[in-house]
Amino acid sequence: MANTFSLILTLATLITGIIWLIDRFKLAPARKKKMAQQQKVIEGSIEQSHLAESIHKPSWVDTCSSIFPILAIVLVIRSFIYEPFQIPSGSMMPTLLVGDFILVEKFAYGLKDPVTQTTLLETGKPKRGDIAVFKYPKDPSVDFVKRVIGLPGDKIVYDPEQKELRIYPNCSISNCARALPIIYSSLKESEWALFFNIDSMVESQKGSYQIPLGEPVPTNALRQAERIEKLDETSHEILVIPQVYTQSRYQQPGLPDNEWIVPPKHYFMMGDNRDNSADSRMWGFVPEENLVGRAVIIWFSLDKHEGEWPTGVRLSRIGAIN
Repeated sequence: MANTFSLILTLATLITGIIWLIDRFKLAPARKKKMAQQQKVIEGSIEQSHLAESIHKPSWVDTCSSIFPILAIVLVIRSFIYEPFQIPSGSMMPTLLVGDFILVEKFAYGLKDPVTQTTLLETGKPKRGDIAVFKYPKDPSVDFVKRVIGLPGDKIVYDPEQKELRIYPNCSISNCARALPIIYSSLKESEWALFFNIDSMVESQKGSYQIPLGEPVPTNALRQAERIEKLDETSHEILVIPQVYTQSRYQQPGLPDNEWIVPPKHYFMMGDNRDNSADSRMWGFVPEENLVGRAVIIWFSLDKHEGEWPTGVRLSRIGAIN
């Protein structure tokens, strides 16, 4: 189902559109007819004050008729072309930061009904490396943004110690094609440090903060490492914590830990912040019908952290997303 704003926008557009249609094809002709009947010509000229009173349109009808085209344009753009989203968490760092505002290409994976989200027209499928926005399978009212890692039929193997992927396309449990070439650069220290809850090293408390290289890291934080991952034609940076072993929670029946075979019409998603991302490793696959669109551009960015007020604007963040 659509989110609350989409439902309100659709309903408002429908109501104002109905009022606009009634006014255009029923009320307006009736006013003109009444005007013609009440025309009074005085010495060859129309009595303007009398005519103005005759063709008066109710203010609420005028308001609805005026805002309907605006609502209709916004609805069409948000539903079928581009929709804005804000990044609330650091799971896609360093590609997307908390406070980034992104545009999502809604027609990338099919045109969908804005209310029921059923596909009206097929326009394309996700590719490995795409950054996709989708409805969280456990709670479709929540939108997630992750990177597409596995396509239908792919076998995904994740090494939680080396922090590396192996992908075997067109796979069944007993028969797989050769692994795709995934290239990794060497690990190097990052300026990002992940702060943890002092009582639990499982979930982060404050997220990631920048600490310049060479400066000490607090005891409740771990400095992250970064590397380049080349997946198909997409190269992107990922963040990892070499000394942390992240155990996957979702185990597919019949397969070992950290191995999954993507079912038909489903996708395997992961965050670029590999040790601070709740993704398909934790809760499973994303159904095709949950796809919202492809993230293509950062159009604005606020300098902020999770749960904190913004402290500035990051104009340097504006641009295309890789």
